[in-house]
Amino acid sequence: MQPIRVTYNQACELLSVKRDALRRLAKEDPTFPKFIKSGNNRQSPVYLDYADLIAWHNNQKATNSEMEA
Repeated sequence: MQPIRVTYNQACELLSVKRDALRRLAKEDPTFPKFIKSGNNRQSPVYLDYADLIAWHNNQKATNSEMEA
């Protein structure tokens, strides 16, 4: 089954972050979902799998709530 693709901008909206923050997350957090590149060109669109993004976000929320407790 094909993943539900989320564009870079949609991911920013879903996570309520700016593009630079999303880029930093992807670079610095090894648990952040990997980008899916559509094509081989440098300018090919980049996507995230919606399910992977939501799973990562829920894991972050759970980890943060454990740290606060």
